[in-house]
Amino acid sequence: LEGRTPNPCVRCNQWIKFGRLFDYADGVDAEFVATGHYARKISSPGNPNSHELHRGLDSRKDQSYALFGIRPDLLARMLLPVGGFEKPRIREIAENLELGVAGKKDSQEICFVTQGHHSDFVRAREPQRAANTSGQIVTTDGEIVGQHAGYEAFTIGQRKGLGVAMGTPFFVTEINPETNQVVIGSKERLAKPGLTANDANWLVEPSTLPRQVSVQIRYNAPPQPAEIRLDPDDQTRFSAVFAQPQLAIAPGQAAVVYDGTRVLGGGWIV
Repeated sequence: LEGRTPNPCVRCNQWIKFGRLFDYADGVDAEFVATGHYARKISSPGNPNSHELHRGLDSRKDQSYALFGIRPDLLARMLLPVGGFEKPRIREIAENLELGVAGKKDSQEICFVTQGHHSDFVRAREPQRAANTSGQIVTTDGEIVGQHAGYEAFTIGQRKGLGVAMGTPFFVTEINPETNQVVIGSKERLAKPGLTANDANWLVEPSTLPRQVSVQIRYNAPPQPAEIRLDPDDQTRFSAVFAQPQLAIAPGQAAVVYDGTRVLGGGWIV
């Protein structure tokens, strides 16, 4: 309802799986918490007591993007047993162990939205606010081309389901909750040179961050070469300028910073 594109899976990892679940582990005197994420924890060379978070071996299933928000002090107690395997091998192991999940389909949707569109969930949770989100669909040139029933149903980069026929492909380029307008434009209008992010969580000492890194802007996108700069007054804020402009940078999504396969940290796109 703020016109952003939330990422509940990353927040769940941050608040539940590596938040409340560690609280529960402490309550039962458990030393470690193991999860099925496709990512790897690696001890840094020469120092077995230091721990780094890396991309999973299976690049098609890598989930390190969703783990950037874990507190650095919890890395030592985190176990990622499947991250060193490709997923078909994990299914094979599960089948050999006669586990019922061996043939389970990959999860693609939001776990708590079991039916319908995510916007239905938003309207059910916030009926009063969502009752006032309908408005105009306008082009990047300011032309009014249609109406929409609620901007919460749209996301930056969306092409299908716009409700207007333009003759050529148009994409959502901006969502404005102040005016209720959904702005659409050509693919070229989606390209942006960089981003700013806040609420950053760093898995390394911020002062040691390299300037030249790779930044991933959505779950299923490869990291892209970029130059990052920390806000000198607030290390939880940073900017990134990409070597090449990137399409559909969506406020509300995570921007995760990598050095090769290593996760350095990340923040939330503003």
